[in-house]
Amino acid sequence: MPVSAPASGYRQDLPAPKKKRKRRRKRRRGVFVRDNGLCAASLVPPPLPGPVPSPQKSRSARGRSYLAHLAQSSDARSEGLYAALDLGTNNCRLLVAKPGRPGRFHVVDAFSRIVRLGEGLGASGRLSDAAMDRAVEALGVCAEKLGGLPLKGVRMIATEACRSAGNGARFLERVRLETGLKLEVIDRRTEARLAVSGCSSLVTQETDGLVLFDIGGGSSEIALIDLSSHRTPRLANHIVSWTSLPTGVVSLAERFGGRDVTRATFEAMVAEVTGLLSAFDGSERLAHLAGGARFHLLGTSGTVTTLAGVHLGLRRYDRRRVDGLWMERESIDQMMETIRGWSFEERQANPCIGAERADLVLAGCAILEAIRRHWPAERLRVADRGLREGMLNEMMARDGVWRRRRRGGARTA
Repeated sequence: MPVSAPASGYRQDLPAPKKKRKRRRKRRRGVFVRDNGLCAASLVPPPLPGPVPSPQKSRSARGRSYLAHLAQSSDARSEGLYAALDLGTNNCRLLVAKPGRPGRFHVVDAFSRIVRLGEGLGASGRLSDAAMDRAVEALGVCAEKLGGLPLKGVRMIATEACRSAGNGARFLERVRLETGLKLEVIDRRTEARLAVSGCSSLVTQETDGLVLFDIGGGSSEIALIDLSSHRTPRLANHIVSWTSLPTGVVSLAERFGGRDVTRATFEAMVAEVTGLLSAFDGSERLAHLAGGARFHLLGTSGTVTTLAGVHLGLRRYDRRRVDGLWMERESIDQMMETIRGWSFEERQANPCIGAERADLVLAGCAILEAIRRHWPAERLRVADRGLREGMLNEMMARDGVWRRRRRGGARTA
C-alpha cells in the first residue's frame, strides 16, 4: 500500500514520510564535494588544460558569434523573436520583440545610445573617425545582444548619415568586419513609410487626416495621410504625399549654432525649413481637412518627446507617460517659449534634455515650428516610436504571425 495514502491498514512500522524526505535531501547533498573550502559539482568534469579565454569578447569574436547564430536552421529559431536596428545620424537603436495580440508585440530587449554619427558631416561630407568609433562601439553592443537570441526575423538599417557621407560604404564594411552586422542603407521614401508603419497604433478611428513627421539628425521625413474615405488596417496605404527634408537637428544646429540661440537665430532656422516646405509640391493634399477637429499632427522624434517631458515636468524621462500623449496648441506654444528662454546650462540641467541634447533641442524646435505654421493644427500627438517599430510591424505582418494566432484561437492579450 502506498505510504502517501493514510487509509485503514496503514503500516505503522514503515518509515515516516519525514525520514524519507530527509534521506532524499542527503542524497542531493551527496552530489557535491568540498575541496579546500570550495564547493564544486562532482558531476562536472575537470577543465581540460589550455589557455583560459578572456572574459571580454573582441568585436570580431562578437561578429563571428552573431553570424554563426544567424546561420542556424529555422527549426532552431522557432520562438518567434524579431529584431530591428536603426543607425541614424544621431542615435543607434535596437529593439527585440515577440508578437502579441493582433497588430501588437511585446518588447523583450531594447538598446539606445546617442552616437552622433553625422557630427561634422555637413562641413566635410565625410564621417569622422571619432564618430565612426562611437557608432561601431554601440553596434558591437547590439551584436552581443543579438548573438544569443533565437531570431526568426531581423532587419538592420542605416539612414541619412550613411546615405550622404562620401565614406559611408567604407564605414558599413568596417561595421560588417568588426561586428558581423550587415546594415542596409534605405532611401528616404522607405524611411517615411517605416515611420508611418511604426506609429499606426496611435491613430484613432476618430481621425480623418494627419501629418506625420519624423525629425531626425540629418533629415526630416513628413507624410500626409488621408483617412477620410475607405480605411484599411495598413496606415501606409493612405499616404497621399510625402517628402524628406535634407535637414535635421544635427545639420541645422551645426549651421546656425545650437549652444547660444537668439530669437533672431531661431527665426532664421524656422525660415530655412519653411523654404524647404514651400518647395514640397504635395503639401496641399490635406487642405480639405487641415485645421478641422478630426485633423492633427503626429510627431515621432527626440524633439517632440523632449517637449512632452518638459511639459509633464518629469524629473526623469518616462516613456510610458510620453508615448501617445496629446498636447494642445497652447501647451506647445508655452513649452517652446520656455525652452527658448533657457540658457545652454539650463537646458543641460533639465532631465528630459540633458547634456547630449542641449545643443540640438532648439534646432528641433525650429523644425517643429515650421511644420506647425505650414499645417496649423489644434493638437499634436507624441510618439516615442518610429523606424524600429515599423520594421517589426512589417516583418511580423509579412510572416503572418497575427493571422495564424487568429486562426489558432490563441490568447491575444
